[in-house]
Amino acid sequence: MPAPRPIAMSASDHERLCLFLQRGKANARTFKRAEVLLKLSVGWTGAEIARTYDVSQNTIGNVRTRFLWGGLEAVLSDKRQERRRQALTGAQQAHLIAIACSDVPEGHDHWTLRMLAGKAVELGYVDHIALETIRSLLKRTSSSRGSIANGASRP
Repeated sequence: MPAPRPIAMSASDHERLCLFLQRGKANARTFKRAEVLLKLSVGWTGAEIARTYDVSQNTIGNVRTRFLWGGLEAVLSDKRQERRRQALTGAQQAHLIAIACSDVPEGHDHWTLRMLAGKAVELGYVDHIALETIRSLLKRTSSSRGSIANGASRP
């Protein structure tokens, strides 16, 4: 298999990359990607880079692809990870905590996680909700569904 051609990099990108490496103010992963990119631009083979910088061929291929698709900025910055959507908004969480602190329905002595989940669905907050979501919400608020002094704040 023939070795891939060196990456064509503009003089300004090359200068910026060298300045980035001289400064040395980045995490190790980004710094290593910058070093790999610099060696790719001067014509080193993948095997030489892998041996010198102790990286895999996949890493070298990923750096090459990142540069070709997104330029120097794509190599020097990590993608921002998407936050997972919260099951309940802040107002909905407050309402659910208020329900947990309120009087329990007839025939029960305390609110269960299943009852609270059913109430959240009944009120239209969500279509369905995991019991773990409700448990962690109540744990964060220090509420106790079973004690007499029920409340979201500590006595």
